Order: sequence, then structure tokens, then C-alpha cells
Amino acid sequence: MTCDICGKDSPKIRYVTRSYEKQERLIVIENIPAIYCSQCKESYLTADTLHELEWIKPKR
Repeated sequence: MTCDICGKDSPKIRYVTRSYEKQERLIVIENIPAIYCSQCKESYLTADTLHELEWIKPKR
């Protein structure tokens, strides 16, 4: 796997928790796979993961 930001071959998958506020309700989603690069210290979500989150959020 190659980092989309720096291009190095060092990214790993880490599982994170994100919270989203919808109107006056708080939505917490756990175990989201995020890409973390130990070279550039950046983390990001893939497009597939973002699409899944957008599908999950309205159903909560």
C-alpha cells in the first residue's frame, strides 16, 4: 500500500472512532478503518469508507 499524500510505502490501517452531530443528536461510529502513514504522520479515510459513513449516518 502506498500513502496517497507522500507516496511512501509505509501506511498502515488503524481503527478510529468518529463523532458526528446531526441536529441536536450525537452519532458515534467506532472501528472505522483509517489509513495512517508513519512517514508523513497523516491519516485519512478512503473513498469507500467515506461512502459507507454517508450511508450509515442517516440511518441512526
